[in-house]
Amino acid sequence: MKDHQEEIRILGQAQNRIDGLYYRAAKKLGIKDNTLALLYALDDGQPHSQKQICEEWLIPKTTINTIVKELAGQGYLTLLIEEHTREKTISLTPEGRKYAAAILQRLYQMEQEAVHLTLLRHGPDFIRAYADFAQNMKESFDRLFEAGEREAKTDGRPTDPK
Repeated sequence: MKDHQEEIRILGQAQNRIDGLYYRAAKKLGIKDNTLALLYALDDGQPHSQKQICEEWLIPKTTINTIVKELAGQGYLTLLIEEHTREKTISLTPEGRKYAAAILQRLYQMEQEAVHLTLLRHGPDFIRAYADFAQNMKESFDRLFEAGEREAKTDGRPTDPK
């Protein structure tokens, strides 16, 4: 396999710049970056479980629990216990939808402008390729870190990824 370290560094730097912009946007909006991520996740109008948000957005469960309690206490979220499970479904209240819309308005505008220019330059394949790269990274992570962690726990030694 060809060494793609230079390309990986470019992608990593670009991703860190994007993450940094979301972090800075959250600060400018007066909220925590993970609160911004939760509002963003819930702003699709669908109910989501805490587990689903943790898995899809890679936010720790304890962090989500804390943010959910804060936003529910402010009247922005409702929590519904699913039948036959301990899982809670989270959704925005009408007041929460207004709050999220106010918070996310400029962020969505920033994203729309950036994606418009990117698609003009690179076409729609860019989006599919980026999503594919993210999925490939997740699969490599699971294979090299998650499986290795399970093996290390069984015999106490780190595993060789070969």
